Amino acid sequence: MTEPRNAVGVRVNGEPARDVVPDRLTLVDYLRDRRGLTGTKIGCEQGVCGACTVLLDGCSVRSCLVLAGQADQADVVTVEGLAAASPAVGELRAAFDRHDALQCGFCTPGFLVAAVELLARERLDEPTVRAALSGNLCRCTGYGGIVAAVLETHERLGPVPLAAPPPAPEPPPPAGRRSLGPPLAVAGVLLALGLLVRRLVARRSRTEGTA
Repeated sequence: MTEPRNAVGVRVNGEPARDVVPDRLTLVDYLRDRRGLTGTKIGCEQGVCGACTVLLDGCSVRSCLVLAGQADQADVVTVEGLAAASPAVGELRAAFDRHDALQCGFCTPGFLVAAVELLARERLDEPTVRAALSGNLCRCTGYGGIVAAVLETHERLGPVPLAAPPPAPEPPPPAGRRSLGPPLAVAGVLLALGLLVRRLVARRSRTEGTA
């Protein structure tokens, strides 16, 4: 039995796209397999480790717990598009280096994404940062350096709101589907069909009248 599929329109790192995806395809698998954005990691696949964290309409989410279909009409930012979404990313990465906040690097993309959302807040303190990052696990460095890097970045820059996504052009139709074009083109087709029907009716009436 074929798995049900749905058309999805989503903007990923500012780029619009349309796809037809299986109902059960998760957002993390869509990003990695369909969009080639492998910076979003797959860890526990149960929403526990935070390695798959992305921004969904400006809020950090575990993309292994979100279906691709649930991201329809949403704006998704992965670690690859983080620099365009927040001016704080360069300073945050430098702070991670200064505080030795990364080692193997597997968990780092998820921490960076979650931290960027945090840096938009007016006020930050250590308990707030630790609580907000508690859903992201690190088994190499611990959390002291990561927390210190986030706090230092906020102290240097103050609150840094996420940049509004630019207006997106109309994305292409998904593979295997033909587009009827813009609404005016569709209206033109309907008008032409209406005129054709009227001519056929008139011709039939003349034929019946002369019979």
